[in-house]
Amino acid sequence: MSSEGRRSPRVAFYASAEITELRTQTRLTARTSELSRHGCYMDMVNPLPLGTTVKIQLIHHEQTFEANGHVIYSQPNMGMGVAFDEIEARYVVVLEKWFSDLSGSS
Repeated sequence: MSSEGRRSPRVAFYASAEITELRTQTRLTARTSELSRHGCYMDMVNPLPLGTTVKIQLIHHEQTFEANGHVIYSQPNMGMGVAFDEIEARYVVVLEKWFSDLSGSS
């Protein structure tokens, strides 16, 4: 996916992740390598198929972020891109704090 098609820029961001596939309630673990205000990239060997609906939980520096989303692209043996569909207000605050912290450290 080209950067021209993105709604917001991605930044390098490493966090532990738990992904729940909503239809079957299957739980998977992964790690993020990129984050934006509208989605993230998950490093994982067996990514889910395009269009799969998921719940994402990210944990970074003892803070938790959760969102519902869907897989927008899947790269076998590498990972998948997830677009956030629903983010509760309390998690928007966490996401914004992470971006604030990242911009302060550059």
